[in-house]
This record gives sequence, structure tokens and C-alpha cells, in this order.
Amino acid sequence: MSTADDSSGNVGTDPTVHDLNAPFNAGDQAYIIVSAAMVLLMVPGIAFLYSGLARRKSALSLIWVTVMSFSVVVFQWYFWGYSLALSNTATNGFIGNLDKFGLRNTLGEPSPGSPLIPELLYSFYQMQFCAVTAALVIGATAERGRVVPAMVFTFFWATLVYCPLAYWAWGANGWAFKYGVLDYAGGGPVEIGSGVSALAYSWVLGRRNEKMMLNFRPHNISLITLGTILLWFGWLGFNGGSAFGANLRATMACWNSCLTAMFAAMTWCLLDYRLAKKWSLVGWCSGTISGLVAATPAAGVITPWASIILGVVAGVACNFGTKIKFMIGIDDAIEVFSEHGIGGIVGLIFNALSAPEYIIGPDGVNMGAAGGWLNHNYRQRYIQVANILAACAYTFFMSAIIVKAIDLVPGLHLRASSEAELLGMDDDPARRVRRDYLAWTPAERDPKEDGVVVVPQHGIAGHQDLAESARLRAPGTGSSSEHHPPHPPQ
Repeated sequence: MSTADDSSGNVGTDPTVHDLNAPFNAGDQAYIIVSAAMVLLMVPGIAFLYSGLARRKSALSLIWVTVMSFSVVVFQWYFWGYSLALSNTATNGFIGNLDKFGLRNTLGEPSPGSPLIPELLYSFYQMQFCAVTAALVIGATAERGRVVPAMVFTFFWATLVYCPLAYWAWGANGWAFKYGVLDYAGGGPVEIGSGVSALAYSWVLGRRNEKMMLNFRPHNISLITLGTILLWFGWLGFNGGSAFGANLRATMACWNSCLTAMFAAMTWCLLDYRLAKKWSLVGWCSGTISGLVAATPAAGVITPWASIILGVVAGVACNFGTKIKFMIGIDDAIEVFSEHGIGGIVGLIFNALSAPEYIIGPDGVNMGAAGGWLNHNYRQRYIQVANILAACAYTFFMSAIIVKAIDLVPGLHLRASSEAELLGMDDDPARRVRRDYLAWTPAERDPKEDGVVVVPQHGIAGHQDLAESARLRAPGTGSSSEHHPPHPPQ
């Protein structure tokens, strides 16, 4: 491939003199740009998924906190996140330096992840990974966490948790990378990083008030399904694009992702059927996501037949993993740890058991890889387990420290008030009560005038008390508000 050289024989880096695109294949660049856009779509997918899983009175706040976390990550990644996570000039094995601060020195250089694409594109693609991981973590705020402190947490978490994990696995001098860890698309940084961080956040935040958990159920199954489909579509860019080119390894990763997801979905549905004696759409969605999670570190590493086994194992492990939060007493409301944390661990372990070189090599860059057990590289299991233990321990304790430190700052306490938790995290008090599907008032022929606060006649008594107190505090009480007894007959 022709390149524009300077007088010293090196590839030029001045765009006014040299064609910086010359060393790179346009098709590979186009594929990764599209893949980055697909991964970006996973953020609203997570927002819809979380919104559907929550009760209606807190659904909008979960969408807001998820998409706003993306705004925080874009700034953090541009500011110093990319440099700390993937700078190729850092000499330590823990975290990068600030050589790429503000995207300096990234215009036309080959990326540290692959010489197939330029570093500017690589940094943009990797930003989506950090954004998706942060969006997953922030589900820990569900139904009782304040949103502004969660955004402060997102910035520091991306800096002190995600960036080191990414550097370990993918940095040129990261200790896990040099140790030989096989982590294709983020079993450590993304899946363990999100699942274990959410567990730590939930632990510090505390359990939801159990008196408010009566008749709890996901409020919108259609949103859950829509979010799952958007995630599935984005995951093909997540796993397929991690081959960093339009090549056979990318195609294999897409195949393996679908195989693992669908076998995990069937497994989860069968496990749920044995208890409920009916088929569950939420179970299908949960199984699909657990399979895609397990495929993240393994899709470009293991064989298709191993992906089928991985799907079954991930479906079983993640399904039974939903019981862990009851055993340890941590209210992981959206099941981030049971699906992402456990699924990522299972996928990383499978890399040691399969990983033949003929799956890893077709990207045109990693020919001659050591592989796993199918290549008789039996020490790979110890390497994978060491990485899992280090990632889990560091992620949990560092995330817990960040959460607790933020909680101690005046004005940034993490937990919403009991009143806000009871009414819901979305709107003003009157709107919150009227949005609760357990609190309702029979329709009347004539519409109410503006400013009228209607106290629900059916539902939770605590809601009615709070709505009545809001009515009494409202301006003009007595002339513009309609009064109902606080505890009408049920």
C-alpha cells in the first residue's frame, strides 16, 4: 500500500502535505465508524431497558440518568479518559499517562489497538465502550438514588475504575495484556467493570424501602423488549467492530454473539418455565442479554460450537446469579451484577478452554496467537482467573470508595428522601402520585380546572397522605383544590 513519506522515510503526519488516510483501508475505517454508531445506540437501549424494568413512577428518571451519563463520559473521554485508558507511551502497567490529553497526537497515527485503523477513529470507537459501561453502572440508582451525585460519580468512576481496567486489558504496557490475558471486547473493563461497580454502588446506597415493594413488577414489557433489541443490534458493532476491520474475525464474532445470545435466551426461558409454568418474555430478554455479555470477551476468540455451550452455561449461571443479591443483602435492583458481572466472568473463563489460533488470527494482525486449551496452552486458565480476581477486587473496592466519598460531600448525598422514594423519582409531588399505577381516581365527566390537586381515592394510603399534604401546602387551597378524605374506603 502506498504511503506519503517525509524526507526521513517515515510516514508523514502533516495533513497539509501528506495524505494521512493512505496507510489505512477505507473499508475498514467505514466499518468501524458504523460499528461505533451501533454501539452508541446501546445507550438508549439500556435506558429503555432500565425504564421498563422499573416502576412507572421512576421510569423517566432512569432514562435521564442513563443518557446523561453519556454526556459526562464524552467530556471525560475527550478530556483525559482516552489518554489514561489507552495511551501507548505509558511505561507502568496500571494506568496510562496524559500524552493523549485532549486527543493530542492522535490524528493520523496507527491505533494502539490495531494498525488497521487510525488512532483518531480508535479513540472514538473506544469512547462508546466507556459510555455503555457507565450507563450500565448507573442502573444501581434505580428508584432511590439522586441523579446529580450519580453524574459526579460517573466522572470519577470513569477515571479511576474504567480507565485502569481498560489499560490493564488493552494498553500496550498494561499488566494483563503483557501477561497474556485473552479479553476480546471487554469482559474485564466492560462487564466486570459494570456489574461489580453496580454492586458496590447498590451496597453503599442501601436497600429500597421494603414496605414500598408491595406488588412490584416491571411497568412496561414492551420497553424492555425494545431495549433488548437495540442492545442486540448495537452488540454486533460492539463485538464485530472489536476486530478493528471488515475481516473474517469480525464475521466470526457476530456469528458467535448470536449463537451465545440465543442459546442463553432459550436456557433462561426453560429455567423460568420450570417454576412459573409459562413462557416469560422478560426471561427471554434477560437470557439474550446474559448471552451477549458472555460473548463480549469471547466472541472473537472461541469456536462456534464453544459459543453454543457458552450460551447454555451463561444462561444457567446468570439465572441462578439473580439469587445472589438476596444471599448477600444488596439490592441490585436492575440485576446488573447477575447478568453483566457473572456473564463476563463466565466468558473470560471460556477463553482459556477454547481460543484456537484459527479463530484469533483471521483479523490479519494476530496470526500466531498462543490461544487456549485447544492450542495446548494450559496455563491460560491461571492467567484468566488471575485477571478476573484482580478486576473484581479492584472494581468493587475502588467503586465503593468513590461512592462513599461523594456521599460525604455536603449537598451530594446519594440517597433520595423517603418521601421522594415513596412518590417516585420522576416529577413534582402531585404528578408523581397520579403517575403511580397503584394510586388512581375514577374518571369524571367534566375536566378539572388548572391547579386542582386531585387526591387518589384508591391505592397506597401513604401516597394519599403525601398528596393531601401537598394540597394543603398549595397556594389558594380551599378555592382551587378539590378535597377528598385521606383514607377513603377501599
